[in-house]
Amino acid sequence: MITLSELQIKEVIIMNSGKRLGHISDLEIDGDRGRITALVLVVKDKASGFFSKSDEMIIPWDHIEVIGTDVILIREIATPTLYSDQQLLE
Repeated sequence: MITLSELQIKEVIIMNSGKRLGHISDLEIDGDRGRITALVLVVKDKASGFFSKSDEMIIPWDHIEVIGTDVILIREIATPTLYSDQQLLE
């Protein structure tokens, strides 16, 4: 078993391109089934300042290929879902 704090120290990387997405800030959990449905990552714009608002990117659980000792490798995501966009769809 792995804890959220152990997941948070692992860096999330896209397998195909090697692009680093960052670290997990939270998990999305299906309360009815008791399963993790997605990883939530904080996305900061490089041009933004210290006090700027950052978005949260949703990585569906089925996109995870490998959870290693230092990294989490995921499949390429064509258009990442931002958490603020997902809230508008519901």
